Amino acid sequence: MRRRRYRLPLLAAGALLAPFLAVALPSAAHAATATAAFAKDQDWGTGYGGSYTINNATTSALNNWVLEFDLPAANSVASLWNATYTAAASHVTVKPPSWQTSIAPGGTYNFGFNIAYSGAYAPLLNCKLNGKPCDGSGTDTQPPTSPGNLQGMAGNGSASLSWTASSDNVGVAGYDVFNGSAKAATVTGTSATVSGLPAGTYSFTVVAFDAAGNRSTPAGPVSVTVQPPPPDSQPPTAPGTPTVTGTSASSVSLGWAASSDNVGVTAYDVYNGSALATTVTSTSATVGGLAADTPYTFTVKARDAAGNTSPASGAVTARTQPGGGPPGGALKIGYFTQWSIYARGYSVKQLDTSGSAARLSTLNYAFANIDPTSKKCFITNHAAGNDSDPNAGDGAGDAWADFEKGWDGSASVNGTTDTWDQPLAGNFNQLRQLKAKYPNLRIQISIGGWSYSKWFSDAAATDAGRKAMVSSCIDLYLKGNLPAMDGRGGAGTAAGIFDGIDLDWEWPNSAGHLGNVYNPADKANYVLLAQEFRRQLDALGATTGKHYTLSAFLPADPAKISAGIDIPGLFGQFDFATIQGYDYHGAWETTTNQQSALHLAAGDPGPFQFSSEIAVNAYVNGGAPKSKLTLGIPFYGRGWTGVPAGSTHGLFQTSTGPAPGTYENGYEDYHKLKSMATSGGYTIYRDPVAGYAYLYNGSVFYTYDDPTEMARKTAWIKQQGLAGAMVWSFDGDTPNGELMAAVDNGLK
Repeated sequence: MRRRRYRLPLLAAGALLAPFLAVALPSAAHAATATAAFAKDQDWGTGYGGSYTINNATTSALNNWVLEFDLPAANSVASLWNATYTAAASHVTVKPPSWQTSIAPGGTYNFGFNIAYSGAYAPLLNCKLNGKPCDGSGTDTQPPTSPGNLQGMAGNGSASLSWTASSDNVGVAGYDVFNGSAKAATVTGTSATVSGLPAGTYSFTVVAFDAAGNRSTPAGPVSVTVQPPPPDSQPPTAPGTPTVTGTSASSVSLGWAASSDNVGVTAYDVYNGSALATTVTSTSATVGGLAADTPYTFTVKARDAAGNTSPASGAVTARTQPGGGPPGGALKIGYFTQWSIYARGYSVKQLDTSGSAARLSTLNYAFANIDPTSKKCFITNHAAGNDSDPNAGDGAGDAWADFEKGWDGSASVNGTTDTWDQPLAGNFNQLRQLKAKYPNLRIQISIGGWSYSKWFSDAAATDAGRKAMVSSCIDLYLKGNLPAMDGRGGAGTAAGIFDGIDLDWEWPNSAGHLGNVYNPADKANYVLLAQEFRRQLDALGATTGKHYTLSAFLPADPAKISAGIDIPGLFGQFDFATIQGYDYHGAWETTTNQQSALHLAAGDPGPFQFSSEIAVNAYVNGGAPKSKLTLGIPFYGRGWTGVPAGSTHGLFQTSTGPAPGTYENGYEDYHKLKSMATSGGYTIYRDPVAGYAYLYNGSVFYTYDDPTEMARKTAWIKQQGLAGAMVWSFDGDTPNGELMAAVDNGLK
């Protein structure tokens, strides 16, 4: 059994080679300079695609750079993007675009082009960056002299340092100040103050560097003994009495007026009765894990750096909402796919106009990928390969869809047109607008999926790897520190859009997409990975006063559950988890069957027999609480062709292959199947006992769910006492969102 999520190639050639800016300073002590590297992307016999990546390995910004190269005979520039260019005979001069004239220290910039040629391919010639060879040869290699007469003086929690200037054959660009081996400051003058030092003795050195990145021998060390500050015995004033800013069935959100202190307030402790509920650094908090329809009393105390604690604030009492879920009594979760804006033409705005957004509790944005080298979350512009390629997802991403694409007012949630210079555009900005319109909607970033789960096993294999992966995902998506690309992005630009993380590892210790890494240790490591996500999410929440959710998509196959899912261990970390409720059968098998039945159908020929009931029972019997389980529901169907009627209208019959599909043979969106059912010569058949429907026209057989089956499924979900339903995916629904409406109505 498999569950596939297909992504289309990026459509804009320029998007494949959009610039990526980084800000890390070089750590090497040897000479560093700016270089440019050529890469050939593809070749079609009469032309090829290529790019230059400029790497500013210096410690100064590279402003208004100029890159030049010569074309071989019978070559010409057909197009060039992410920069401007002029051509004089065979000589090409490239300059930065007006919106990106500078490359930060340690940063890179990429521009792409298409070259037309006749005859045989020949490489470009005589590349120069700012008049020097692109490979960095022939540059300044002489370091500055060491700074002189380094002196230090202690202050109140600080050290003041001074020195005499270094000299250089070209010019000194700045000085790095080190506290032991850690860099404490970078300055352009000959003095620096290092603050925030506890009492103790510190050893400082200073290194000069020039524009080429050459570094001097260190000056010093010089020792500075910092004395402890005067004792602080004065507590902060009491915080203001909290006010209730929001409630759910399991949480209460609070806000209060700040305390004052002679030195400074460092934290607020929020008490639920006499028990410490959470600690935050801001003047708001959300206390989670509460029982439904229950009163709770809260107070707040302030603390300073010396550990002095204020008197308690006044008390406030709040009652959680009835029920076990969001308004409507159940979780209603759906996936918006990054690539739906292309061939399917489905945008975030259509979530609003279809009415689906108003019916949701949680929206999962699919998908974030894991870098094949660092095993961290990342965003880039690189098209995924053919899905049959085991390396299809390596390094793939679509930053253009995520946050670069500009939307005009007619296609925007709030009716405004994106401007060229706004830091955030694309789907992320539309999600921000959607959230503003529906403030109770939670949005999560989903990591993995069918094509992007390859490196989960490696990322989860060690404690250091887990910490690094989790930190990168939180930094990128929850803190919103997007890479600077094509004039968009930057630190904090996506902050506040995502409220949690959805883990979609397909599958721990079981085969998924061709080429995926999986190992027996995955089962235990998945629990450790989930624990690390929970720990870092809670740590972030302690600073923001917000509860960040953690969820997962889990397999339905009992064999995959047994191999890779530690049910008690994982559900202790998850707020909720979805059980796969579809792809039980498909055209990878030669016999037609159901793909999403509630119960095992009579006469099912096997050899693999699946149903939602079988899957849910496997989790419940393994210890999963029903209050955290949601069932996946498909907004698409699976089909076969060359199917004889038999005595079952094509059900459980042999086939000659997958049925024709708009985007993939054997797969069709619901709105297409609805048209086939009403005007395509097909007849609808149902199994009301097992709970599924199918279409048949004498040769083509499609199994799918329509509003009738949605009503049947949601009634079963309520009868079982599950938390709700998840749908994959919105772009398969009709323009008026009739399937989502059926799910919503059925769960009320």
